[in-house]
Amino acid sequence: MAVTKRAGRRAQGGTQPAKGAQGVKKATFESGKKREVGVSDLTLLSKVSEEAINENLKKRFENGTIYTYIGHVLISVNPFRDLGIYTDAVLESYKGKNRLEVPPHVFSIAESMYYNMKSYSENQCVIISGESGAGKTEASKRIMQYIASASGGSSSNIQKIKDMVLATNPLLEAFGCAKTLRNDNSSRHGKYLEIQFNNQAEPVGANITNYLLEKGRVVGQIRNERNFHIFYQFAKAAPENYRSTFGIQPPEAYTYTSASGCTSVNGINDEAEFKETLAAMNLIGMTQAEQDNLFKLLAAILWIGNMSFVEDQDGNAAIADVSVPNFVAYLLEVDAESVVKAVTHRIMETSRGGRRGSVYEVALNIAQATSVRDALAKGIYNNLFDWIVERVNQSLRAPQDAARTIGILDIYGFEIFESNSFEQICINYVNEKLQQIFIQLTLKTEQDEYVREQIAWTPINYFNNKIVCDLIEEKRPPGIFAALNDACATAHADPNAADENFIQRMSMVGQNPHFEQRQRKFVIKHYAGDVTYDVKGITDKNKDQLLKDILMLLQKSANPFLVSLFPDQVDTDNRRRPPTASDKIKKSANDLVTTLSAAQPSYIRTIKPNQNRSPTEYDEKAVLHQVKYLGLQENVRIRRAGFAYRQTFEKFVERFMLLSGKTSYAGDYIWQGSAYDATLCILQDAGIPKTEYQMGTTKVFIKTPETLFALEHMRDMWWHNMAARIQRAWRRYLAYKTECAIKIQRYWRLKRGLDGLKEIEFRDSGHKLLAGRKERRTYSLVGSRRFEGDYLGCNNGSGYGDFLMKQIGVTDKVFFSCRGQLQQSRLGRSSVRVPRTFILTKNNFYVVAQQIHQAQLVVTNEYTIPVRNITHMSLSNLRDDWFCLNQASSPYGDQLMWCVFKTELAVQLRVVKPGVDIRIGPQIDYFKKQGKKASVKFQKTSTLQTKFDMYKSGTVQVPAGAPPNSVSKETPRGRPKAGGSATYSRPAARSNAAHTPTPGAAALGYQQHQSSSAQATSPRARKAPPPAPNSRGNGHAEPAQPYTNLQPHYQSLINPRPGQGQQPQQQQTYQQPAAAQPAAASYNAAPSYNAAPTKAAPPPPPPAAPPAAPAEPTYKALYDYVANGVNQLSISAGEQVLISVKEDQGWWLAKRMDGSEEGWTPAAYLEEVHGGAAAPPPPAAPAGGASAGASLAEALKQKQQSNQTLGAGIADAIKARTGRPADDDDDDW
Repeated sequence: MAVTKRAGRRAQGGTQPAKGAQGVKKATFESGKKREVGVSDLTLLSKVSEEAINENLKKRFENGTIYTYIGHVLISVNPFRDLGIYTDAVLESYKGKNRLEVPPHVFSIAESMYYNMKSYSENQCVIISGESGAGKTEASKRIMQYIASASGGSSSNIQKIKDMVLATNPLLEAFGCAKTLRNDNSSRHGKYLEIQFNNQAEPVGANITNYLLEKGRVVGQIRNERNFHIFYQFAKAAPENYRSTFGIQPPEAYTYTSASGCTSVNGINDEAEFKETLAAMNLIGMTQAEQDNLFKLLAAILWIGNMSFVEDQDGNAAIADVSVPNFVAYLLEVDAESVVKAVTHRIMETSRGGRRGSVYEVALNIAQATSVRDALAKGIYNNLFDWIVERVNQSLRAPQDAARTIGILDIYGFEIFESNSFEQICINYVNEKLQQIFIQLTLKTEQDEYVREQIAWTPINYFNNKIVCDLIEEKRPPGIFAALNDACATAHADPNAADENFIQRMSMVGQNPHFEQRQRKFVIKHYAGDVTYDVKGITDKNKDQLLKDILMLLQKSANPFLVSLFPDQVDTDNRRRPPTASDKIKKSANDLVTTLSAAQPSYIRTIKPNQNRSPTEYDEKAVLHQVKYLGLQENVRIRRAGFAYRQTFEKFVERFMLLSGKTSYAGDYIWQGSAYDATLCILQDAGIPKTEYQMGTTKVFIKTPETLFALEHMRDMWWHNMAARIQRAWRRYLAYKTECAIKIQRYWRLKRGLDGLKEIEFRDSGHKLLAGRKERRTYSLVGSRRFEGDYLGCNNGSGYGDFLMKQIGVTDKVFFSCRGQLQQSRLGRSSVRVPRTFILTKNNFYVVAQQIHQAQLVVTNEYTIPVRNITHMSLSNLRDDWFCLNQASSPYGDQLMWCVFKTELAVQLRVVKPGVDIRIGPQIDYFKKQGKKASVKFQKTSTLQTKFDMYKSGTVQVPAGAPPNSVSKETPRGRPKAGGSATYSRPAARSNAAHTPTPGAAALGYQQHQSSSAQATSPRARKAPPPAPNSRGNGHAEPAQPYTNLQPHYQSLINPRPGQGQQPQQQQTYQQPAAAQPAAASYNAAPSYNAAPTKAAPPPPPPAAPPAAPAEPTYKALYDYVANGVNQLSISAGEQVLISVKEDQGWWLAKRMDGSEEGWTPAAYLEEVHGGAAAPPPPAAPAGGASAGASLAEALKQKQQSNQTLGAGIADAIKARTGRPADDDDDDW
């Protein structure tokens, strides 16, 4: 068996791969990999049976997948249609590929043979077997196609050899193939083509050996079959000079081509194929004279068949039409009278005591004359075919001795007909010999591999068909061929007597269990099934010789070409029996076995799916029979022999290195040890039990196919996991990118004063809705406030809001979404405010709760309030944020809620339910439970120590607010530059809050106003405004800030601080310290060498630096707070905490001063502690260009150190990753 040794071989050139790499390629995902139907290798079947094999082949056939492996054996099912799988693109995809890297294909077998021949200097051969019509000839043609393409060599001589090798196909098909009931292009001869190569693996020649031409087809065919193709091609498409010279008529005019009733075949264009035959003759160098002689003899054969006989007055045969033998004599260039005498008379000679006796001329009857006529036609065609093969070999002969060869055996397969005779015995005998060598070499290869790899295995029982071969060919005890030869020698004069003698002699072989005798028939139990043979005429066919007077007639021809076809001189004195047909086929079969055994064989087993040549029909019964007689089940059992899969360590590691974090990282091979150790590591990390595999010396053996499937599944899932990681990272990047774009857009609108007119209209309608009935919060009236509605982004299709919508199963458009609080009653205890999320759609108002359960966020829809049930919305007349959506009836009562955007909620509620009543008064009345009315009173107080309201025992204490008739201030405009255009604000220091997504500009603005209200009036807390543009002597204006600081700059603009944008212009005239802008001079201060030198004005002295603010502001707790969830932080009155994130819903992220705990706590319970660290000394005044250069050098140095730190971090990460097993952590690379 041709085992591909590519994996594991030493690198070309004698160099070893680097340690640790070992030539293992980076893993790649097979994006174009076709989904497999069934299994591509029958050794991977979970249950090995003939029915399971048949079912797998059926699935693949119906899917258009005709090739399947049994190890290195290829199974091919004839598709009876063009699948488009033999194109140049498909052929290129198999070049240089191992069998396991590509799907099963005849190109893969050809690649394996060519590679092994080239790499290991071993002769290769492929044995193609199967019944007639299963696709053997097509497979041999595709192998030749692949080798011609892959063998390289662009010189004219090499290309000519390739073309001539390919040209042998149409030529030998024309003379050696015919239409049968099972196959329109059935090979009626065996052919062994040896392609010869030089040391550079380039084709330099070829040789063809012919086996067992079915010459009986020349003179007769069964109904609806045809003679050889060449006769119909010649009769239909012969040129005019041949027609006039050789008397060519249509095929219907000849007995040999019309007696079967079939002269044309659908799908076969005889005229076009005749042109291909002529082109092939010219390509192999056949001269015009040789072609003329060849077609002249074909015409003679056709006319010989038209010689008919009548019975004369003595009962002997006589020519019915003498013009026919006259024309035959013209074509054969012999005397016409000699032709008539040769077919109607026979010369017989007697002998006495070894001496010549009398010579008699015996007249023949019609049957005998017909037999002699047919023998003449068969003899001429058989020798003509041998001449064609020899002529092809002469053209293909290599100019030098071939270094290596690749052999392709195409021989007709096992045949079982209703009437089987001598031809079927010979054909089936050759197939028995091929089956014998197939089993022996397959088993031997398996045994040798297990011994070589030191693998323990149990020998398997199989059917050895040697007993059938001995039944046919053995001399002692005599087999069928020996008995047949004895019968021919004993009763040579009378064919019927010889047949009877043969029947008697077969009783000698009756003891063989694979033989049965049935009167004038006998049965041989072949490996492919029982075949019944008819004895009638079998001895006459075995003689396979022309009468001596026929030979003498042909040797008297004036045509030297015809005489050369019969070179043996007739020895009338020789009494030795010439070799019979059975002798010849026996010798040819044994020579073939010897030739095949000297090469490394590959196997292609072809299967015919139906007898109707249908591309869709799959005859399970017929295919099951072929599966049985081809021995596929035994082949699978032998191949598995306890192990379904085996592969070299190197190839196994290259395939499955992804399954262990010790052997690969991000698809790269990182193992530093041997391939053997890497294989063990992969199997152990994949969790494969030791009972499921064995380690050989160069290969790993997997016991069951399920284990291999598990490894392949884990490998596929690795790619899916990596794809999921990439998708998550990409989504995070897109979310960040979108957030940045929104911030930029928001800033641009703020600067241009174009921030949505629709949002402004909604804001103004809120003022009208309250109609002077409710005090307002100061920060609700800022000019930048916009009513955006969907603050959580529920309509964006992605992000947090989209996540909430999917969790609660809502798909409607959202008009309002925001975080808030819900007053929750507790049994026997005072009620508590709990954080909730509010979502308003056209139909419902949702109260959504979130909690952490088993370290996972759980989102639930706590309350759903239908909009149609809302009778009115209740608000107080003070500046608080409480409201209630009163319902007509509700099983769980009305809910008292708190939201900083309650006015906007009222506006949006009017949108979804026009005319809904908005009730404003000193108290809010609602139903705490169904039927239980409750009220919440609101009191204004000036002693409240917090900026927010405070609920206690049904009363809400509220600080004083802005007058009820207050409206929003004008939208702030950007500060003008010195030249009249707006300039950017000074970037604010970045804080942790800058990284926290905010629900909206208005909410964020409200938060910042709340958190920094105390700073608004404090000079210490105010950030210094940016410097005015510095006018240089050369007229260039220095920019206020380099582009490297744009990100914090935008952050400060998005989070506006009190007082920004309203500072007097004259306060912006001081100089910014140079240290704050190290790159400004580098990027924007290019000097002008052409300008006249002018003395720059001295810079003004720097102002006093503001005190450094703490990294995180410190707040003091005003009241005790007990946490209600795992993500909240309990605080005690007077305790100081650090605030890292300020949310807009009244909840801030706080942590203790020692950093031990962190959690959310109510903002209303906290008060900021003022005071910070001592101010640092003011920076030195800038020193012109030297300072700018020093600053640039310092910036470059810091950049270099940053890069070094980054590189060291990546190296450390890879080093740490190498030493630990793979996990499914999303953030480890």
